[in-house]
Amino acid sequence: MEDANPVSLDEPSKNGTEISVTGKWVPTTPDGWFFRSESSREMRSELQAIHDEARAHEGVLSTEINHGVGQDAVLIHHVFAGPDAMVDYFETVARKHRDVLVGVARPELHLMRGLELPATAREAIGRTGVDIAFGEHRFGWVKNDYRQPDPAKAIQVTAKWTAKPGHTRDELEHWWKTVAREAWGLEEGLVRFEAYDVAGQEALIIHETFTDTAELRFHLTRGTASTYKKPLDEVATPECYFFRGPVSWDIRTYSRFMHLPATYTSKGSAWTANGGTWSEGRTGPG
Repeated sequence: MEDANPVSLDEPSKNGTEISVTGKWVPTTPDGWFFRSESSREMRSELQAIHDEARAHEGVLSTEINHGVGQDAVLIHHVFAGPDAMVDYFETVARKHRDVLVGVARPELHLMRGLELPATAREAIGRTGVDIAFGEHRFGWVKNDYRQPDPAKAIQVTAKWTAKPGHTRDELEHWWKTVAREAWGLEEGLVRFEAYDVAGQEALIIHETFTDTAELRFHLTRGTASTYKKPLDEVATPECYFFRGPVSWDIRTYSRFMHLPATYTSKGSAWTANGGTWSEGRTGPG
């Protein structure tokens, strides 16, 4: 077992210039009972085309498209090499598909994460009209020297928490730091924990990586999630939870009991550049 205490929650991240964007799209016309609506089919087709073209973009290091379970939605996820790469992507690939996509679907909240998010990066996605929260790295840790867990089993959880009226981000940060310190030793399969300050809001974006379903199940039922959900609820509200990966039915059940506003997916189409990414985990030498 690893040391129960990380060296420091303020240890510099190795994510470098990489920028991650995770977001949700829903069709303008929802599913019918027995078949998908035309807008749902077109939305999925268009997002799949964007995903396929993203793989060929030089500045995209990782891309995923995961279909919602229990709701008509798609979660998209991209990791860009840096702000210039992201700006170019939105001016080329995203712009090419924009008119068709917004004709059949609408974006819900997107979460952007990075060590730093320069104005050019924020403006690039802002021009798309997407509701987005911009998060810059505040604290956290990554185990196993950033080695990527098995992508066929790993589950990524990205969430946004906002302080309630009369409370502050400092209170929210206090409880998430408590979670981070305890989870390091208690939850071996929680291999990445990162918190990001949301620009202009009393809010944090939390990103966690679990090696598999069993580790996430422990987190929700006997780990830090079950222990600290109540004090967190007293000072803040979870706005969204994105569960990406092979999310099992019992995970969906446990998180509903905890009243998490979650979107769950099955394991969808994913691609990562050779060597992996610092933001998602390395697959080769650092």
